[in-house]
Amino acid sequence: MIVAVGLDIIELVRIKKVWQNHPHRFLYRHFTAEEITFCRARADPLPSIAARFAAKEAFQKCWHEPLGWQEVWVVRDGPKPHLSFAPALQRKLDERGLVVHVSLTHTRDHAAAVVLLERP
Repeated sequence: MIVAVGLDIIELVRIKKVWQNHPHRFLYRHFTAEEITFCRARADPLPSIAARFAAKEAFQKCWHEPLGWQEVWVVRDGPKPHLSFAPALQRKLDERGLVVHVSLTHTRDHAAAVVLLERP
């Protein structure tokens, strides 16, 4: 059963401006070291950074409790990305019997993410 759906879309130019104005602070405040390493390995890291930012925002739209930026992060172990969570948040998801799905996409101008909370 679907419990919640979150969607976020962001303009790449918006992320680019913030990143240029506060390069270190922006990255290390919003992303884990693993996410930063993954994105920086890309020829153009901006779309990957923006898609991950959108994923965190999309999850927050499903999860109606306050979160820190680094309590949710995108992991790419294989062909499909998935979300990982800080231990306390993962326990809450497990206690509620929730499974999380994520889909990321980007174009030349935008990045977007959809997050689905499911109770199988």
